[in-house]
Amino acid sequence: MSITEIVLLSIGLAMDAFAVSICKGIQMKKMNWRKAIIIGLWFGGFQALMPTIGYFLGTTFESVVTSIDHWIAFALLEIIGGNMLKESFSNEEDDGNDDVGVKTMFFLAVATSIDALAVGITFAFLKVNLLLAISLIGVISFILPVFGTKIGNRFGDKYKSKAEFVGGMILVLLGIKILLEHLGVISF
Repeated sequence: MSITEIVLLSIGLAMDAFAVSICKGIQMKKMNWRKAIIIGLWFGGFQALMPTIGYFLGTTFESVVTSIDHWIAFALLEIIGGNMLKESFSNEEDDGNDDVGVKTMFFLAVATSIDALAVGITFAFLKVNLLLAISLIGVISFILPVFGTKIGNRFGDKYKSKAEFVGGMILVLLGIKILLEHLGVISF
């Protein structure tokens, strides 16, 4: 994977956290940068931790699935991206609050980073530079939620579904690209 692909993947993975941070910002009466940074640290930390765990799970089973690795990467990215696209069209209201306590943030950080665990599994098959990938995922997943909190506080939930849609499209297209490359249809 190239750096550009890793950056795009990082942005796609960060979109769930970005959307949740917008909701947190909406719930704040006045913008609180301390809370925004706490939100960013939780999301960035978990978004970096989960692909690391996934990578080590993937390398453990690499010899078993090497011949189908591109199909696994494709399927996981399509499922994750498809779910994000579906959520972007959902009219369900999020009844969140601006609490950034450990119980609240732990649950949200795990919930928004499960897809990063699956992506980490694909990293093992694609021979990705793990340190670079988790660093970019962590940094981008810190920065976007910090700004998402500000955007939510300023503009309301106008951009939540758009963020989920963009993230979903990035992951779906990246999955298709990986499959087409491994099948020899395209090369980059």
